[in-house]
Amino acid sequence: MKRHALRIQNLGGAKAVILHRPHPVVQALERQLLAIGLEVRQAWPDLGPEALGADFVFFDADMGHDEQFPWPAGASPMPMIALIGSEAPGRIEWALRAGAHAQLLKPVGDNGAYSALLIARDAFDVQRSLSVEIADLRRRLDERQTVVRAVTVLAARAGKDDAAAYDQLRQMAMAWRISFEEAAARVVARGTDRQDDGDDRRNRR
Repeated sequence: MKRHALRIQNLGGAKAVILHRPHPVVQALERQLLAIGLEVRQAWPDLGPEALGADFVFFDADMGHDEQFPWPAGASPMPMIALIGSEAPGRIEWALRAGAHAQLLKPVGDNGAYSALLIARDAFDVQRSLSVEIADLRRRLDERQTVVRAVTVLAARAGKDDAAAYDQLRQMAMAWRISFEEAAARVVARGTDRQDDGDDRRNRR
C-alpha cells in the first residue's frame, strides 16, 4: 500500500470525548485540547451513542473495559487515544485490543496531546485504508471463485472443456449486458437451483 501523507491541518473545531473518571488528568488534558481548539466532552463510566459523532476518543486504559464502548473491540469509528498510567502488560494488551491508535502517559502535563491526536488520526487512516483494501481483495477473490464455479457448471452442462465454457460465459455476459462476474453469479445461482430441483425430484421418488 502506498504511504499517504500525514494530515496536519488545523484541528480546531474537532470534537473529543474523554472517557475517564473525574480526575486531575481530565482537567489537564481538557486544558490542552481547548487550547488546540477542540470541543471537549467528558464521559464516565461509559460512552453513550452520542459519542459516535466525536472525532477523537481519549479513554482510561487503567480502569477501562469493553462494555464502555458502543462498538465491538477494535472497531471504533474514530481515532482512539489511550490514557496510560499503569504499564502492567495486561492493561497495555487490553488498550491495544480496544483499538488504541496512540497513547498519552499519565500524569498528563502541559503538552503531548497535539502529537497524540496527529499520530492517532494517521494510524486510524492507515487502518481504514487497509480494511478497504482487504475487503476489496476478498471481494475479488470471491468473484474469481464464482467464475470458476460458473465455468464448471457450464462445462458439465454442455460437455465442453473449460476454455469453451469460459468463452460461453463471456458471451452470456455480453448478451445480458452485465459484468463478467455478475454473469458468473447468475449461472452459479441457476445451477444451484437446478441441482436443488433435481434433489427434490429424487427425494420424492
